[in-house]
Amino acid sequence: MPTLLVVDDEPNILYTITEILAAPDLEVLPVASARDGIEAVRVRRPDAVLLDVRLPDMSGLEAFRRIRAIEPRLPVVIMTAFTTTETAIEAIKQGAFEYLVKPVDYSRLQDVVDRALEVSRMNRVPALLPTEAVGAADSDLIVGNSAAMQEVYKAIGRAATHDSTVLILGESGTGKELVARAIYQHGLRRERPFLAINCAALPESLLESELFGHERGAFTGAERQRIGKFEQCDGGTIFLDEIGDMSGSTQAKALRLLQDQRFERVGGNEPVATDVRIIAATNQDLGGLIAAGRFRSDLFYRLDGFTIRLPPLRDRKDDLPLLAAHFLRRAAVDLVRPVHSIAADALVRMNDHDWPGNVRELRAAIRYAVIHASGDVVTADCLPETCGRLKPGGGGVPPAFDLLEASRKMLTADDGDVYRRLSLLADRVILEETMRHFRGNQARAAEKLGISRVTLRSRLRQLGMLEG
Repeated sequence: MPTLLVVDDEPNILYTITEILAAPDLEVLPVASARDGIEAVRVRRPDAVLLDVRLPDMSGLEAFRRIRAIEPRLPVVIMTAFTTTETAIEAIKQGAFEYLVKPVDYSRLQDVVDRALEVSRMNRVPALLPTEAVGAADSDLIVGNSAAMQEVYKAIGRAATHDSTVLILGESGTGKELVARAIYQHGLRRERPFLAINCAALPESLLESELFGHERGAFTGAERQRIGKFEQCDGGTIFLDEIGDMSGSTQAKALRLLQDQRFERVGGNEPVATDVRIIAATNQDLGGLIAAGRFRSDLFYRLDGFTIRLPPLRDRKDDLPLLAAHFLRRAAVDLVRPVHSIAADALVRMNDHDWPGNVRELRAAIRYAVIHASGDVVTADCLPETCGRLKPGGGGVPPAFDLLEASRKMLTADDGDVYRRLSLLADRVILEETMRHFRGNQARAAEKLGISRVTLRSRLRQLGMLEG
């Protein structure tokens, strides 16, 4: 269970934040002084920190520096009053994750904390190769022994030995984020922060501000200077997912950054120097985008210095039994279901499927099967209807179910835990239909559902609908 450390000397704020953020899957640890906070980082090793800048025993910047000295990759969110925003901005320049202005908007607080915990997870949870899998229960494992995957492992090893830009190409669901994390965690900057940005999930104006920051007054609503991720992640690694969706103006700034590690904030003209490694990924045909005038050829050549191509699952069917067994073990633990093996007829049906959603679809299908299994074996009839035959749109989305009929079936079966299993099924239908409606755009889906984007990602991951 992740731990959030909250450091603030105002008892009412500590109480309110603890009450708002406390959840079954999150421990909130409140302390009232900078020294207690620093000691908690040293002893408890929290996953993220909320740090007030005005503390009785030490300045917020000094406390932040000491926390960073203990754990450089720990996401620290600064809380500040209007009179001390310059201190917060300085902390962001030195690597703080984000800052919040008091009085805190608690809906924004939840979103920022969710994002900080997600970044912490990507920094801390290893993305391991098969040779490192022993004792890796809390790790994300890249699975596969096929010849195609052996080439991927070699490429990860080569990419980790140098510091140049890496471009990862592959269809949706092939594991691009996992490969990016493996390169980072085996690379030269593994002790520095890792940040992931989905270029398709943010509107053009927000993406440019998120990456490069903006000056006060740069556009309507820009009331304060904002430090972007490239400046914040100085010394670390940034993963730009779905870079093929980046707008032309953002591409131009990204090109300059790759050329000389300099950029300007939105609305500014003063060059800002940074030192970041970029790992980019896309499921699109960049050559086709260049021909259509939608992607800069000079940026492509800068990104294409070292390229890793991930094979679709249909081209490495030899890995299917290994992948299915791996996902079965994880699903049985996550869902608390005593399912231990996969029947031959289920393997045959899976082998006959083309898996347009790739490894992500397989993982979802296995979790679906574990929920529907009546015994300790996954049989062919436990798999979703789309497994073994294609439907328009593909993607491995199981059909919607009749809640009343599903309830009756479970209530007449011998197994218990009906409420949780029905809740999982309902969540799956809701999230799959929402993601289908918005064509995978997590930001728009989260907004429509009334939850934060990172909360959505967390739920998708729990349901096996998102890698990592």
